[in-house]
Amino acid sequence: MKKLISTYYSPFAFNLAMFILRVGSGVLMIPYGFDKLVHFSQYKAGFMNFAGIGPTLSLALVIFAEFFCSVFLIMGLFTRVVAGILLFEMGVVVFEAHHLDIFMGKAEHGMQYLIGYIAIILLGPGKASLDGILGK
Repeated sequence: MKKLISTYYSPFAFNLAMFILRVGSGVLMIPYGFDKLVHFSQYKAGFMNFAGIGPTLSLALVIFAEFFCSVFLIMGLFTRVVAGILLFEMGVVVFEAHHLDIFMGKAEHGMQYLIGYIAIILLGPGKASLDGILGK
């Protein structure tokens, strides 16, 4: 009974949890970026013009974040950098695109990703990553 309420965790459990969080977040984000990549011309007409850079460049940056950064996140390569890029993108989604409608609204999923990316940035990739293997 004492073990069930213990706050101790093993390094293996920590690294496994970080692997699951990192890979799970990346795998679940890829379809969003892939859909935008495949249907680029359909999305760019009505896409948000973030910071006045134009809808085409805004969409290209979102595709970079959601697809390519997610691939790096899955591999665990440059983990904190790509999680920072994804965190910024989710911040724009939650605060700018969906106006902080986080409770059963359109920004709910973005907020969940945002929280996961914060955890990844704070805790790092874990040893089961290319960053962990390379010693970064």
